[in-house]
Parts: sequence; C-alpha cells; structure tokens
Amino acid sequence: MDFGFGISDCSEWRFYIFDFETSTYKMEDKSLNQTEMKRRTKEFAKEIITLCRKLPNNREGRLIGDQIFRSGTSVAANYRAACRARSKAEFISKLSIVEEEADETLFWLEVINEMKIFHYEKLDDLMKENDEILAIVVASLKTAKLRKRNS
Repeated sequence: MDFGFGISDCSEWRFYIFDFETSTYKMEDKSLNQTEMKRRTKEFAKEIITLCRKLPNNREGRLIGDQIFRSGTSVAANYRAACRARSKAEFISKLSIVEEEADETLFWLEVINEMKIFHYEKLDDLMKENDEILAIVVASLKTAKLRKRNS
C-alpha cells in the first residue's frame, strides 16, 4: 500500500499550506498538488472498501462497516468537490466536510483497533494515512480561511 510521502510525527503538520495561485499543498520543500491529493484520497477510499469487505459478518461488523464505508469514501468524493469550488467560501465549505468525514473515519478505525474487532494487517498504515490526510486538510482550511479574511 503506497499512499505517497509520509509525515514522521504530528509536529510537522503545521507546515502544510495551500497555495491558491498554484493549487498546490506545500510542506517545507515538498509539494502535493490537487491531482496527487485526488489520487491519494481515492486510494484511501479503496483501502477503506477493502477493509469493509473483510469486517466480520456480525452485528458490530455490519454497523461499523456501514459507518466507515460512508465516511471513508466520502473523503475522496468531497475532496473532488472542493477542487471544483467556484469561490474561496465554497472551497472552505466543501473542505470542511472532508475534515469532518476524515475525522469520523479515524474514529471508526480507532474503534476497530481498540476493540480488536478483527486483525487487519494494513490497519496501522490506514490510520497513518488518515492522520496525514486530515493534517493536510486542516492546514489547508486554516490557510484558506486566513486568505479569505485577508482578501
């Protein structure tokens, strides 16, 4: 499972910024454009679908599966919608939905992990990627809100 470049720890999250002129996410000397972020969120959605297919076929597996399926795939779908925003306000609104869905997905991944609902060898990687996507989105929202206020 290759999600792209990584973050070594939470302290690096603050270095992500979104540049509206170039439509690029930047972290120090690295950059992540919208095309790469679309690919990354789509890969994340596909991994969530794979995880859902492997959840146990019992009440908790079905209930958690339904929830995480919706939120996890929504991250990619709503990110694509944010990329098509017609204004900074619409971009902020759509990206806020991505933040909420990514946070909910992380919650369900944590529940699966902490409750030991089943063993999924990629769960740690999936949680790490969820953290990274969430960090990018949060930082991008902060940048977008600041630029909207200053414009």
